[in-house]
Amino acid sequence: MATTPDTFPKVLMDNAAKFANKAAIREKDFGIWQTWTWSMMRDEIFALANGLAAMGFKRGDKIAIVGRNRPRLYWSICAAQCLGGIPVPVYQDSVADEIQYVLEHSEVRFVMAEDQEQVDKMLEIIDRCPNMEQIIYDDPRGLKDYEATQLNDFADVQKKGREFAKENPDYLTQEIEQGAGSDIGIFLYTSGTTGKPKGVVMTNDNIIITARNSIEFDKLTSDEDIVSYLPMAWVGDHIFSYAQAYLTGFCVNCPESEATVASDLREIGPTYYFAPPRVFENILTSVTIRMQDAGKLKQKMFNYFMGVAKKVGVAKLDGKPVSGKENFLYWLGNILVYGPLKNTMGFSRIRLAYTAGEAIGPEIFDFFRSLGINIKQLYGQTEAAVFITMQPDGEIYADTVGVPAIGVDVKVNDDGEVIYRGPGVFHSYYKNEESTRETKNDEGWVLTGDAGYFADNGHLKIIDRAKDVGKYSDGSMFAPKYIENKLKFFPDIKEVVAIGDSKDYCTAFINIDLEAVGNWAERNNVPYASYQELAGDERVYKMIQDSIEQMNEDLSTDSLMSNSQVHRFLILHKELDPDDGELTRTGKVRRRIVNEKYSVLIDALYNGAKDCYINTEVAFEDGRKGSIEATLKIVDVKTFEPAVALKEAS
Repeated sequence: MATTPDTFPKVLMDNAAKFANKAAIREKDFGIWQTWTWSMMRDEIFALANGLAAMGFKRGDKIAIVGRNRPRLYWSICAAQCLGGIPVPVYQDSVADEIQYVLEHSEVRFVMAEDQEQVDKMLEIIDRCPNMEQIIYDDPRGLKDYEATQLNDFADVQKKGREFAKENPDYLTQEIEQGAGSDIGIFLYTSGTTGKPKGVVMTNDNIIITARNSIEFDKLTSDEDIVSYLPMAWVGDHIFSYAQAYLTGFCVNCPESEATVASDLREIGPTYYFAPPRVFENILTSVTIRMQDAGKLKQKMFNYFMGVAKKVGVAKLDGKPVSGKENFLYWLGNILVYGPLKNTMGFSRIRLAYTAGEAIGPEIFDFFRSLGINIKQLYGQTEAAVFITMQPDGEIYADTVGVPAIGVDVKVNDDGEVIYRGPGVFHSYYKNEESTRETKNDEGWVLTGDAGYFADNGHLKIIDRAKDVGKYSDGSMFAPKYIENKLKFFPDIKEVVAIGDSKDYCTAFINIDLEAVGNWAERNNVPYASYQELAGDERVYKMIQDSIEQMNEDLSTDSLMSNSQVHRFLILHKELDPDDGELTRTGKVRRRIVNEKYSVLIDALYNGAKDCYINTEVAFEDGRKGSIEATLKIVDVKTFEPAVALKEAS
């Protein structure tokens, strides 16, 4: 009787037989899509695995994987698992010191690096990583004259592997057969919002069972196409571009570069898509910019049919009845506006899209769903192998994150914190028993650190990170993420940090969106030489002020959040940056660092000052340190009487 494969190498062997000539992975290189079938991919992975074995890689060894989404880097994950090894993906835009911490902590022996840039980082830290022995590189460009003895060309390693296989024909098969679902399958390091990243230890069962359940929930098939462009070190990419791809047999498409993702997306036309809210925000900003540049007639047509979509699109997507006239107008709008717009975005074939990682603004969510794009929110964590809650078809709400995923129990404890348990619950934090015990109890319940509650419809609502939810001085709730997400809906605003805990009222730091505001500047003949100069322009301040006042008016009708209207704001003189420690590598604000670094600005927001001088240290791309100084203007914003209070008074 056949058994269900419990490791990815075993799944690979099944797929190579079942989907032998079906496309498994593609990569765009020099403008041409290269394709590997499942049987071809098996041969490539087995050659690499044998090559690693020939170089001394053995069960329990770790291999770091550093680079963009490339077939050979994905193959390295499975090749290591063939030998009972543990892949450790690393964020490719991390600086050398950040990578050093992960490699040292995880005791990495081997490194799979994409190109010269990543190899240079490895050579910079190799003396500080005593376990690191071998560096294998995918792209040889620029590495011809490197003399480091630890360097190995990917093709040479595969050549060694083929020779090793001839001499040891049964070795790899025996190693694969030894693997089990309970074995450690991968280390995934957290983004480290509050300190050093933690190594999340995941078993094969954690990933495989959870991925299988998610496939069942959304009826994914081998016919899906996905474009893989998000960091390989992020748990979402590991689930969507690796686990689900293996378990369904669908095709993974790797873009040529970060700069070509949008055009590559249009060429592939994925049926299944994942993006964090920031990507959807950027797409909407781009659409808004293009419409601002369009002629009056196109703008009028766009605005009219988007009004139709707002009324009709979501209802149609959810299978709810609409009138004949509405149906006709939506059909016409699809021909004139929605269809061309989705084609431009590369979303024409999307059957299912997901967003997660942070809350998405309801307006952004509804914009995409009104176009007929089946975008859903999910709630998850690295420690859960992504899936905690999911949104079933026909039950999609912008303000909730769905119902518990298959096999997952979710509840809210007495402190208002969301906790869960299920098949994806992580094994442990590597070399950190104390944090493991603090996060996961003996019964397998995991504390998320998120504040939330179940709505009347049975769907989970997340308010904010529990540690970030505070109180104003009058005792009312301060939930910064809620405010920030509402403001980030405006195309001119890229990032927001809301401040208000223990204060009398809410204030905000703003980062403008350089693309959107730069486009406005060009159209209006506003000269500028830098982000700082544009951010300080009086007219830009007025645009941001108008957006905040619009949000304030909207908040005034919200009985829970009407007290969170922004009273004062300033536009920061620089963009918040992971290299400066202000954001994580996944784009989340490190609030403690921002609050400490800009404490003088926070004081000024609350002491009535009209401006404030600041000198800020920054890191340049080449690793040098410098500083930026500015005197930032502080603006008072109009607030609105809470509509609930007015109603009660009347």
